[in-house]
Amino acid sequence: MTFLSPERLWILTLLPLLAAAYVLQQLRRRQYTLRFTNLALLATVAPRRPGWRRHAAAVLFLGMLTALVIGYARPAATVRVPRDRATIMVAIDVSLSMQATDVAPTRIAAAKAAARTFIQDLPARFNVGVVGFAGSADVIAAPSADRQTALASIDQLQLDRSTAIGEAVFTCLQAIATFDAQAAANPPPAHIVLMSDGDNTAGRSVSEAVDAARAANVPVSTIAFGTDWGTVTIDGQTIPVNVSKETLRALADGTKGKAYTADTGGSLSEVYSGIGSSLGFKNENRDVGDRYTGIALLLAFAAGALSLAWFSRLP
Repeated sequence: MTFLSPERLWILTLLPLLAAAYVLQQLRRRQYTLRFTNLALLATVAPRRPGWRRHAAAVLFLGMLTALVIGYARPAATVRVPRDRATIMVAIDVSLSMQATDVAPTRIAAAKAAARTFIQDLPARFNVGVVGFAGSADVIAAPSADRQTALASIDQLQLDRSTAIGEAVFTCLQAIATFDAQAAANPPPAHIVLMSDGDNTAGRSVSEAVDAARAANVPVSTIAFGTDWGTVTIDGQTIPVNVSKETLRALADGTKGKAYTADTGGSLSEVYSGIGSSLGFKNENRDVGDRYTGIALLLAFAAGALSLAWFSRLP
């Protein structure tokens, strides 16, 4: 068991002091009683002493205080929480060609906006991860139910040289295969959404990516950003950057995904409409302070009931 507010446990150090004060008081009372030297007469005039019963209420009271302090420190227990394992990976092209302005305001800005809208509109049951790719591909947000982390990762994307579409698919597949402890033997139902404007110029080929995605039974849907007249200026030179819709369509068709353009990307709900669910579990620390509050209440009622029954008064 752990505590969410462990600094509050210092209050427990006061309980031994309280117990010591009680013991000291009982010893003083015993010394006072022994001053009456005629013990035979004392036995006839004094009522029968309650013995151990007079300490029961005090013990219960100290137990109640202990439970209250523990509850105040917010104890937490690890519990298994069910969650849907269905996962969607969003891969965003950050090659230099994505700074072209033929898609307003720029291809990369349009792609980021589309990714944000898509993530925000995803049903809550889905886990989502984000991959950025240029000459290589990297997971910038591991798949999880945390939408804010995924959205924040999109703002961190920086443009770079080359376009590694195949590597982006492989990176997404790796993130899916390591989603949780059971993913290797029982991968979650998943889908990849890849946003790009160009052909594959680095890393493994698109055909290799198609084979890997098909083997993993993970469809790849693509969104093409760009026109046939797009240009960018790199190192002082203006370079044409035509969008390669054929490459992106081949990737989508080969993996049983859907091919979209920037204009039709609004219908991306088709991407997740056919994804099934797979129930899994994750461990979470849950506040269980109410248990100790309940124990404290039981001890308080017990102390009160015994005191009334034995001494006709509340402690």
